[in-house]
Amino acid sequence: MRPILRTLIAGVTLGLAASGAMAQKTTLTVYTALETDQLKAYQEAFNKVQPNIEIKWVRDSTGVITAKLLAEKGNPQADAIMGVAATSMALFDRQGMLQPYAPLNLDAIMSQYRDRKNPPAWWGMDVWGTTLCFNTVEAAKRGIPKPESWRDLTKPVYKGQIVMPNPASSGTGFFKVLAWLQMFGDDGGKGGGWKYMDALHENIAQYTHSGSRPCNMAGSGEFVIGMSFEYRANANKARGAPIDLVFPKEGLGWDLEAFAIHKGTKNLDAARKLADWASSKDAMVLYGKNFAITAQPGVAPPLPNIPKDYESRLVKMDFYAAADNRERILAEWNKRYSAKSEPRR
Repeated sequence: MRPILRTLIAGVTLGLAASGAMAQKTTLTVYTALETDQLKAYQEAFNKVQPNIEIKWVRDSTGVITAKLLAEKGNPQADAIMGVAATSMALFDRQGMLQPYAPLNLDAIMSQYRDRKNPPAWWGMDVWGTTLCFNTVEAAKRGIPKPESWRDLTKPVYKGQIVMPNPASSGTGFFKVLAWLQMFGDDGGKGGGWKYMDALHENIAQYTHSGSRPCNMAGSGEFVIGMSFEYRANANKARGAPIDLVFPKEGLGWDLEAFAIHKGTKNLDAARKLADWASSKDAMVLYGKNFAITAQPGVAPPLPNIPKDYESRLVKMDFYAAADNRERILAEWNKRYSAKSEPRR
């Protein structure tokens, strides 16, 4: 064979091989409510293990992502759902939208932090729970004391000084409402939980559409108290925000950031690989940098400003009961309180 012809054939062969390698690259569309400043680290760690799977993130707050997935039920666009509340996952499961799968590391995940079916429809990554961001500088200027309990927040001294997430758009807001209804009573809109929220509403300045925003607003001094969650509170304090973290003594609402594969995905093998990584100890170590409790025990190091008994302060949670009552609870909440919600962007 002539050298020129041999070179041409070799070039064509290499070109075909490169083309084949490119064709093997898969793009996964992953719907998420994870914080934007977490996504890069998680994606980079996953791609070290699976370099041929690209992730296209579709990110918004929990309520918005939940509504989007439900609206797309007849024509799903997501391959996987990562970092979305377990209360939403339970709702998707009720709707037949999830593909059951037992990831490689399922046995290491605590039973209370995963769907108990075998194989599970979803499983947890980490817990995110209630934290109040209290601006010490503005409070001192205005003579406002640091609260210790949920009941404290109904006192006249806090009028117009509290912001919290809207439960219809924010998972952080929703688990707060669930906790109050559990601790103080529901009774279809007549119980003590609703009476508590009636009194709290008198002191609320605004309901935001983000779980992080109240802490950001408190940190910047717009308001004295922002109801948020521990990751955002810890992160803001570490950046120098003049806030103390407060954990009301009656109990703390919480939810799981959870993972599931969307039923009908055309990229099932790649979605399973993402599930295997997301349930691994390496992934849990990353989650533990942001949250005090991971679904695998003994992984998360102590976080500054988070009490050692944090897990014992969490209220009991039934994710499927929350999913079954979600529509009723949000309808009642909107009827009573939505007039103070910030405008949607």
